[in-house]
Amino acid sequence: MEPTAAPDLELERLRAQVAALSKDAVLAQLAAGVIHEINTPIASIFSNIDVMERSLDALEAQLGPASPPKALALLKIIRNLVQVDRMACQRIAGVIRSLKLHARGEEEGMRPAELNSLVEDSLLLVGSEYKRRITFVTQLGQLPPVECNPQLIGQALLNLLVNAAQAIEAEGQVTIRTSLEADCVLISITDTGSGMTDEVKEKIFHTAFSTKALGVGTGLGLPLTHRIIADQHHGTITFDSQLGRGTTFEVRIPIKSKEQ
Repeated sequence: MEPTAAPDLELERLRAQVAALSKDAVLAQLAAGVIHEINTPIASIFSNIDVMERSLDALEAQLGPASPPKALALLKIIRNLVQVDRMACQRIAGVIRSLKLHARGEEEGMRPAELNSLVEDSLLLVGSEYKRRITFVTQLGQLPPVECNPQLIGQALLNLLVNAAQAIEAEGQVTIRTSLEADCVLISITDTGSGMTDEVKEKIFHTAFSTKALGVGTGLGLPLTHRIIADQHHGTITFDSQLGRGTTFEVRIPIKSKEQ
C-alpha cells in the first residue's frame, strides 16, 4: 500500500511557513537599515523646501503686483512645483512611518494612538502593491485616541488589508470604514472578492490553514490577527462572507485598555 501524499503536502506547507517567517525576520532587519538611510535625505529635502517657500514669499513681496506678468507666472509655476515636491516627500515619509511600525524589532507597550492614522499608514504599504488593480476607499469617522499597542494593531490591519486584496482575483474594491460604537472603535474592511465557503469559514482562524497556493500564504495572518485583537486587546473580530460576493471583517477595539 503506497503512502498518501497528504503528509508530504503538510510537511511542504510547514517548510514554507518557516521559510516565510525567516524571510520576514531578515527583511525586517534590512528595512530598518533602509529606513535609517532614507530618513536623513528626506529631512534635508523638507528643510530645503521650507527655505524655498520662504524665499519665494520674499521674492514675491519684492516683485509686487506691478511686476511683469511673465515673472509672476514663472513665480507661480515654481511655487506649484515646490508644493508638489512637498506632497511627494510627505508620501515617502508616510511609507517610512508605516515601515517603522511593521518592521520594528521590539514591541511597543500600550499607549494612546490614532486608529485612523494606523489605517492610513497600513494602506500606504498595501496600496503600493495592489493599487494597480484594487481601488481602496476610506470612510473614516471621528475617533478618540485608543489605548493599544500601535505596532500590533498596525500588523493586524495590514494582515486584514492584504487578505482582502488577495481575495480579489482581478480588479475590485476594498472599503475601509471606522466609527465609534459605545466604548469601542469599529473598523470594518469589505472586499468585492470571491467570498468563502462554509468549510473555509470554519477554519479561517486556524493556524496554518490557508486557501492560497503553496508559497503564497503561510496561514498565519488571520490567526495572528485574531490573537492580537481578541487576546492582547480584549476586542472582537467577526466576519460575514457570501460566496461570490465578497467578505466583510469587523474589528472592535475597546477605547480604554483593560491591561494594567
